[in-house]
Amino acid sequence: MSIRKRLAAALCGALLVTVTGGTLPSTAFAVSGGAAGQAAAKEPPKVELVLDVSGSMRARDIDGQSRMSAAKQAFNEVLDAVPEDVRLGIRTLGADYPGKDRKEGCKDTRQLYPVGELDRTEAKTAVATLVPTGWTPIGPALLGAADDLEGGDATRRIVLITDGEDTCAPLDPCEVAREIAAKGVGITIDTLGLVPNAKMRAQLMCIAEATGGTYSSVQHKEELSERVGQLVDRAAEPVVTPVATEGGERCEDAPRLKAGLYADRETFGQHRWYRVDLLPGQELRASVSIAADRPVNRDHGVLLRASTLAGREIVRGESAGDGRTDVVSTGLRYPKADTDGDTDDTDSGVSGAGSGRPAAETVCLRVSNSFSAPASVSTSPGLPLELTIDITGGPRDAGDAAFLGLGHGWWLLGLLTLAGFAAGALWGWISRWRIAVWRSN
Repeated sequence: MSIRKRLAAALCGALLVTVTGGTLPSTAFAVSGGAAGQAAAKEPPKVELVLDVSGSMRARDIDGQSRMSAAKQAFNEVLDAVPEDVRLGIRTLGADYPGKDRKEGCKDTRQLYPVGELDRTEAKTAVATLVPTGWTPIGPALLGAADDLEGGDATRRIVLITDGEDTCAPLDPCEVAREIAAKGVGITIDTLGLVPNAKMRAQLMCIAEATGGTYSSVQHKEELSERVGQLVDRAAEPVVTPVATEGGERCEDAPRLKAGLYADRETFGQHRWYRVDLLPGQELRASVSIAADRPVNRDHGVLLRASTLAGREIVRGESAGDGRTDVVSTGLRYPKADTDGDTDDTDSGVSGAGSGRPAAETVCLRVSNSFSAPASVSTSPGLPLELTIDITGGPRDAGDAAFLGLGHGWWLLGLLTLAGFAAGALWGWISRWRIAVWRSN
C-alpha cells in the first residue's frame, strides 16, 4: 500500500512540474539553498530571561496564585516550546539575599542557567528552586544580562519580567538601558510588568524604548506564558531595526523618507506627517501600526492618508479596534503612472523639467489616530508608531494596480489552479483503482 502512495505522490509531483514548466521546483530549490547558506553563516539567536524573584513576588493576585507561581508555570511552558535554534539563558534578581543591607541587596543578581543549548529538564529544575527573597536590582541585572550575551553577531534579546520598579537607584535602569544601546552591541530589551502601577509602567516603558524593545503589562498567567513565548520566538525571526524619526506638524516640515522601517511616537488624537518622493512608473506601498502600550478607552482607530502637497487626497487606508486590540494597523498602495518625457507637475512639488530625468512626485503621508485614555492614564510619551515604506516597480498601467493584490501574476494563479485540478483528478483515479483492486482481491 505504501508503494502505491509513493507512486501516486510521485505522479502528482511530476504532473505539477509539467504544468508549471518546472519553474516552481527550481525556484524553491534556489530559495531554500540560499536560506540554508545564510543560516549556516549566521550564529543562532540568543535570549536571556531576567526574572524578578524579590519578596513582592509572594503576592497572590494573579488568578488566585502568587506571582512567583504564575512565573514558574509560564517558564515551564516557554521552556517546552523554545525553538531548537535559540540559545537561551536565565538570570535572576533578588533571589538570594534576604537581609536589609541595601548595598548587599543591590548586588543580588546571578545567572541561573547559562546562555547556550537548552537542557529543558535542567532549566526547569533550576527555576523550580526559586523562592521570593530580596530586593529589586533591575539595573545591575540588565548589566549582567548584557555581559551574558556579549560577543558574536547573533540576534540578542533580554526579556525582563518584574512586578515592581527598581529599588537600587541611583543606578537608574533606564539609564542602564540607554548605556547598553549606546554601545551599539545590538541588544534589544523587552519588558513585562506583572500587575503594574503607573511608576513601574513608566520605568519599564523607558527601558524598552531605549533599545527598541516592547513593553507589555500582564495580569493573568495565560498572558504571561503567551507573551514570553512570543518574545522568545521573535528572536529566531529576521530582525529589522526601525530607524527613529519624528514626523512633522505639516507636510512641508515633514521628514523625507526612503524605503525602510521607521519608528516614531504619536500622542493621543495627533496627526503626524511624512514625505516620500515617487518617480513615474513606481508604486508606493505604506503601512502603519500604532500600539496601545497602556490602558485605553474602547473604540479607537488609525488612519493613513496619502495626498499631494496641495492637499488633494490620493488614497487612504483605515482600521478600527476596540479595548481588546493591542495594535491597530492599516496600509495603502499608490501606483504613479509612467510618463513619456519630462514633465513639470506643479501639484507634485518636485520638478524634473530640463533636468533630463522624469519628475518625481512628493507624496504626503499623514498618520492619525483616535485613541483616548482614561483620566488616570498618562498620555506622555506618545503611543509607539511603526511606519513601513516600500517603493516597487509599478504596474504597466496605473489603472490595473495589482488587482486583488496579484497584479500581473494571474498567469501563475491560472497554472497553479490547472495543476490542482489535474492532480486532484489523477489522485481520484488512483484511489478508485486502489478500491477496485481491493474489492477484487
